[in-house]
Amino acid sequence: MTKTLQDIAERAGVTRMTVSRYLRTPDKVAAHTGERIARAISELNYAAKTPAAMPGNSPGRTLGVLIPSFKNQIFADLLSGIEQATRASHYQTLIANYNYDPRSEEEQVRNLLAWNIDGIILCDKQHTHRTVKYLRAARIPIVEVMDTEGPCLDMQVGYNNFNAGYDMTRMLLEQGRRCIVYLGSLDDRRDACRFQGFRKAMQEQKLRAARLNPREMSSQRLGATLLEQALRLHPELDAIFCTNDDLSLGALSWCQRQGITVPDEIAISGFHGLESGRAMYPSLASVITPRYDIGYQAVELLLKKIADPAFIANSIDLNYQIFVGETLQSRQRIHEKRD
Repeated sequence: MTKTLQDIAERAGVTRMTVSRYLRTPDKVAAHTGERIARAISELNYAAKTPAAMPGNSPGRTLGVLIPSFKNQIFADLLSGIEQATRASHYQTLIANYNYDPRSEEEQVRNLLAWNIDGIILCDKQHTHRTVKYLRAARIPIVEVMDTEGPCLDMQVGYNNFNAGYDMTRMLLEQGRRCIVYLGSLDDRRDACRFQGFRKAMQEQKLRAARLNPREMSSQRLGATLLEQALRLHPELDAIFCTNDDLSLGALSWCQRQGITVPDEIAISGFHGLESGRAMYPSLASVITPRYDIGYQAVELLLKKIADPAFIANSIDLNYQIFVGETLQSRQRIHEKRD
């Protein structure tokens, strides 16, 4: 049976209007409420309905959006940019979640295409053969986001994860760190590219590129567990580079509980530059990624190609910044991306 917004609302203990608001503007819903809604969406495997099936809506002027997780803050920021751009252009969005599973992405792509959407935004660049086949057959504009390395199906907007991983590692090395361990999570394409950048920077200094790669969904609890494991395996460890801020925040909390001084004994760096990490003490060193701008730009690309099928954009790199927070050195600063 197809799940509805009311089913999600009842499971999460909120109103249907709150669920709708979360799907369109997640930044306007309280964090704890958003977490309950995201959990309900995931448990019910919800996929958005076609606009034609919704009272008061007419078909057309609709964009599909596929994200790997409703629970991850970085995709809430991405959706905020998408929502702002679609609202300004009087388009609506159909959003589906695939839980980082290529087979689930394939199913959700098929579902969205069934509603005759005008364009689609994808958060991954690795797809099943059938997914690519469905998208090619649909002949609609496609934008893949959050990664600009390598070819794309149609258009892409984001940043270079390899370069970001390399630059953050270089920053750690410049601070005198030599035994740096990379903490990964799901080993998706973006994670793998960051690790490749990390490995190159370490190899240039003839240092070992150690990595813990649990292939699990990231969380603060996982970050604490991974750091504890890393210290057992590498007692001389003096820095960690985490594939996202969830892991680094968990590692920082574990250090504080264990009485390990940061950054004197262990330097900690993350990825994505969440505001919560920059606002805390000590502030979290991280790669700041422009998620909101990526979402906004992705919609603009789709709309330009919808209006003019001959429009060609290919790849747009919005870059990143290195935030040298207090978990790396005592005085925080922002280091602009190298050209």
